[in-house]
Amino acid sequence: MTIQRIHPGNRLCDATLHNGVAYLAGQIPEDASLPIAAQTQSVLDQIDSVLALAGSDKSRILSATIYLSSMGDFAAMNAVWDAWIGTTGIGPARATVEARLAKQEIKVEIMVIAAQA
Repeated sequence: MTIQRIHPGNRLCDATLHNGVAYLAGQIPEDASLPIAAQTQSVLDQIDSVLALAGSDKSRILSATIYLSSMGDFAAMNAVWDAWIGTTGIGPARATVEARLAKQEIKVEIMVIAAQA
């Protein structure tokens, strides 16, 4: 089976594609100075872009792992997530955990696995 990488680098790539599945790297906000809702939207926009490059979309997400720097941001993040995922019954298997992220200003990082179309 062929392994493809989207935007490969020495340390990581945006996604690895194998056997009809897209494994996205953790996505972080482009501007970490923004509040949690804007950071979450930034991350979800990036996920949309990478999924499109992978031949997939949010309706094909199998699993999502969400890392928050504070569980105090859970409700605000969920409000943005819920608006993004919609009410069409496509919510993936998901876990949300509190974690120390790469930089103190980063409030959210999201990693997904999705089936390709």
